[in-house]
Amino acid sequence: MAYDDLRDFLDALDKEGQLLRVTDEVLPEPDVAAAANAAPRLGDSAPALYFDNVKGFTNARIAMNVHGSWANHALALGLPKETTTKEQVEEFVRRWEKFPVAPEWRADPPWAQNTLEGDDVDLFRVLPLIRLNDGDGGFYIDKAAVVSKDPDDPEHSGKQNVGIYRMEVKGRRRLAIQPVPVHDIALHLRTAEERGEDLPVAITLGNDPVITIAASTPMKYEENEYELAGALRGAPAPIAKAPLTGLPVPWGSEVVIEGVIEGRKREIEGPFGEFTGHYSGGRSMPVIRIDRISYRTDPVFEHLYLGMPWTECDYLIAANTCVPLYQQLKADFPEVQAVNASYTHGLVVIVSTKKRYGGFAKAVGMRTLTTPHGLGYATTVIVVDEDVDPFNLPQVMWALSTKMNPDGDLVVVPNLPVVELAPQARTPGIVDKLVIDATTPVEPDRRGNYGTPVSDLPEAAEWLTRLRLLAARR
Repeated sequence: MAYDDLRDFLDALDKEGQLLRVTDEVLPEPDVAAAANAAPRLGDSAPALYFDNVKGFTNARIAMNVHGSWANHALALGLPKETTTKEQVEEFVRRWEKFPVAPEWRADPPWAQNTLEGDDVDLFRVLPLIRLNDGDGGFYIDKAAVVSKDPDDPEHSGKQNVGIYRMEVKGRRRLAIQPVPVHDIALHLRTAEERGEDLPVAITLGNDPVITIAASTPMKYEENEYELAGALRGAPAPIAKAPLTGLPVPWGSEVVIEGVIEGRKREIEGPFGEFTGHYSGGRSMPVIRIDRISYRTDPVFEHLYLGMPWTECDYLIAANTCVPLYQQLKADFPEVQAVNASYTHGLVVIVSTKKRYGGFAKAVGMRTLTTPHGLGYATTVIVVDEDVDPFNLPQVMWALSTKMNPDGDLVVVPNLPVVELAPQARTPGIVDKLVIDATTPVEPDRRGNYGTPVSDLPEAAEWLTRLRLLAARR
């Protein structure tokens, strides 16, 4: 099923028992964020949370943990909520094969119901803003899809970008944004500043669940996120034209904020509790001037809690980080079987592959580091054999325990780029990276003693089925 807006999806979650409505009065801080912090600890079937009785706010509606479990992630893709992690990644791969699916332009978007312009713009009138972690430097908007275009080629739909970036509220019509250098919006901003121009942007909050998944997917520069959303939905993604900037935005958004990233202006932004489980410090970041806000009556403010994994952020960016890496590696190395990049936004990547010859696994690991995502995020790559499931951590640990010899199987590459948020970097943005070859050596590599492996008994698969039936009858 394809959902056209967030409210449709919240209704679907409710029907599936995956939405918990908190009706008691709660404090904006710390209750809302603390509940979202706790929710994923309920397990891989944790519910979304919906608050509509927040002290000090009138008619506030806040949705948290919407993507915060594998059950919710499955429902977002129209799959049964019992679908396993590996099955969801495999289905994501199958749907990617249908990319691109062109979006569909629609009239009368619901976010056009109300408007604030110019000096009347006031974020605090529209959004029930709260801090997520007690060390955050201020209020943040962190689950909005930010739309921008390449100033040198604005008509090229592939070069537009729909991405999720954290933004600190600096005033009623000002935001500070962190455009990580490896992200497309940073390229757009650099081009605009080289031209001496501001960069127009549209910031969309409360989007349908697949738009959010597509917007947080590390795609190639000329790949269109709306076209990926269509492939994942199984139907064209509905979009509409933002009235001030003309940028294409999701039709079903709750709020659309339009303005510009002001060229060559910077303000201190941060600190912020990040996906790494650490606070990022204060840094000088670009500033957005807001010129127009369009919003639904009583909009639902969708917020994203992130901190020490696993949180909603980790569920949101797991499958959609695994799949593009898999697709890019598979294009160069057909031997690649699967990729697990679901741990802390792919700072660690596990790749299973067949080998053509000795040293092949290390080459696959090195290529992983040079993918669009690997350049900015992957710091450690573990390469395992094709019969090791990278989503089964006991199997991966077995491979590390028995296949990896530190003398020859560890490749350290110094001084490579990494996202500045990575706390292990001595100099922000630069880190040494590691490839671990945990595969069985093949000719002409003759190291180790792997001539007599133990394999499953032929009857084991049948017995597994019998045991599951017996357990179900208890």
